[in-house]
Amino acid sequence: MANTDKQHGVGRRGFLIATSAAVAAGSLGLPTPGAAATVDEGHRGRIDTHHHATPPAMQEWAVQQGLLPADRDRWPRWAKWDLDETLATMDAGGIAVGVASAPLPTAVVEGDPAVAQRAARVINEALAELARDHPARFGFLAYVPLPHIDVALSEIRYAFDQLDADGVLMMTHVGQTPETARYLGDPSFTRVFAELNERKAVILVHPDNLPGEHGRVIPGVDNYVADYMLATTRAALSMMTSKTLQQCPDLSVILSHGGGFLPYIGGRLELAGRLGEGPDVQSVRTALKRFYYDTAQPTSPYATPTLLHAVPPTHILYGSDWPATPAKEVAVTAAAFDRDPGLDRQLRDRINRSNALDLFPSIARRLRHR
Repeated sequence: MANTDKQHGVGRRGFLIATSAAVAAGSLGLPTPGAAATVDEGHRGRIDTHHHATPPAMQEWAVQQGLLPADRDRWPRWAKWDLDETLATMDAGGIAVGVASAPLPTAVVEGDPAVAQRAARVINEALAELARDHPARFGFLAYVPLPHIDVALSEIRYAFDQLDADGVLMMTHVGQTPETARYLGDPSFTRVFAELNERKAVILVHPDNLPGEHGRVIPGVDNYVADYMLATTRAALSMMTSKTLQQCPDLSVILSHGGGFLPYIGGRLELAGRLGEGPDVQSVRTALKRFYYDTAQPTSPYATPTLLHAVPPTHILYGSDWPATPAKEVAVTAAAFDRDPGLDRQLRDRINRSNALDLFPSIARRLRHR
C-alpha cells in the first residue's frame, strides 16, 4: 500500500524516527541532529562510506534461504531496513549520501557456488537499483563472494560493467575454523585483487565473526565490540605481510571501524618488525598511510588523537554503520563527531565529505550533474 502521509518528502514513520532522534540527542545535552546537519549545510552534507542497506529483494531472498524468519518482528535490527526510515535518519544526521553495502557473512556462501552467485546477484542488483532510483542519495559497493574465485571474478565484472558499482565490499576472511581461515592476503585471492587493481577499485573491508567463534565469548559483550576489530586487524596485517598492497598499487582499501586495532598498535608492530617477528618497520609506516579508515568505530572522541597521528587526514572517511547502529545512535555519534575537540572545521569537512568525493569520483560526478 502506498504511503500517502508524507512530511517533507519522507514517510510518517521516517518523520517519527527523525523526531525521536532529535529528542534523544537533546536529552543528552548534544547538538540536535538538525543542528549537526546545519553545521555542514554549506558543504552539502556528509558522505557516509560505511552505510548498509537491505532492500526488499534482499529481505525476500534471505527469508527464502532460511537466513531470516518469516515473521518480520523476529528479524534483527539490520534486516528491518526501510527506505523512509533510512532517509529520515540520514537527514537527521546531516548525511547527504550513503554508499550502500551489504556484508553477508561468508558462512552463507561457502558451500554451493550457485548459492554464492545468486546471493551476490540479488545483493548487487538490489543495491544498484537503490542507487539508480536515488542517485543523489545513494552509491553502492558490490558484494564479492570470495570463497569461490571464479564466481567472485564474474560478479566483479558484472557489478562494474553492468551495474556501475562505485566499489566493492569484501569480508575479512573465509573459513569458519582457525585451521581453515584465509584472510585477504592469502595467495588464493591473487586473481581477485589483480582484477580489482586493474579497475583501480575501492574496497571496503568488513569484519566477519572470528573463525570458530559465532556468538558471545564474553558474557554480556557482543562480538562486534572487540572481535570484529580483531578480524579487521588480521585482514590488514595479512595484506601487509603478503605484499598484496605492493602488488596492487592502484587499489584503495578502506578498513572498517577506524581500522580495527591497526592504527593503535603501530608501536607494537614496529617493535615486532625490529625483532624480525612481523612486517618490517617501513612496511608498517607505508601501510598505515596507504589504508583508508572510516569513523564507524565510532572514533570520536576516544580514538581521534591516535588516528590523526597515525594516518593522513586525507584517508579518514565518515561512516555511520546504519542500520546496525540505530537511528538514535547515528544522531548521537554524528553530534559527537561535530564537537570533537581534536577536529577543526577544515578537517571535519574533509572527513565528512571531501575525502570521500576524492576517493569515489563516480559519486562526485553524479552529484555534480544533479
